[in-house]
Amino acid sequence: MKLYQALGPNPRVALMFIEEKGVAIDRAFVDIMAGENRQDAFRAKNPFGQVPLLETDSGGHVSESVAICEYIEDKHPEPALIGATPEERAETRMLVRRVDFDVVMPMTTGFRGSEGLPLFQDRMRCLPEAADGLKACAKDGMAGFDSWLADRDYLAGDRFTLADIVLFAFIDFGGQVGQPLPAELANLKSWFDRVAARPSASASANPKVGLDAESA
Repeated sequence: MKLYQALGPNPRVALMFIEEKGVAIDRAFVDIMAGENRQDAFRAKNPFGQVPLLETDSGGHVSESVAICEYIEDKHPEPALIGATPEERAETRMLVRRVDFDVVMPMTTGFRGSEGLPLFQDRMRCLPEAADGLKACAKDGMAGFDSWLADRDYLAGDRFTLADIVLFAFIDFGGQVGQPLPAELANLKSWFDRVAARPSASASANPKVGLDAESA
């Protein structure tokens, strides 16, 4: 397998998941700032022009960070980061879906309509007129998870899962693009610090770490 990675929270989700799994996967860096992901060579692998992208042993390609993580979990079930039982897997997928709707979508769409507008306005439809409202929605989503974590170490209780990885990657990203974790959300801050202390968090912070000079 080979992972095409880049800057950004979605590639980080895949990287952090792989680090938690302890799976050795070849990696290549895609320069999205220069638009490398929009060039014909990359679009031949992923017509949507997005990263991360996983090239499988059979030569196929899987895009979308959560789908990549699902594929890797199927290939390498231990440690279980989605779940070892149908009940655990359903709970994790429910939480990932909620993170996507309540935090990821409004945060990223708000970013693309404001701080990220110069980069994205020629690549996709952006909504500058809605940016402030979308950022407020993301903040509301974080407040909801703060309440959820009142009596839990992780989103799924005592299980560290893909849902934690997704939420962590995007809250960390938000702090870099003008959407920081609100100081009053103490439960979420404690959870964030707990996840940040995991080796996979630091190992996935720089997408060029572990690449040779040619790939980087």
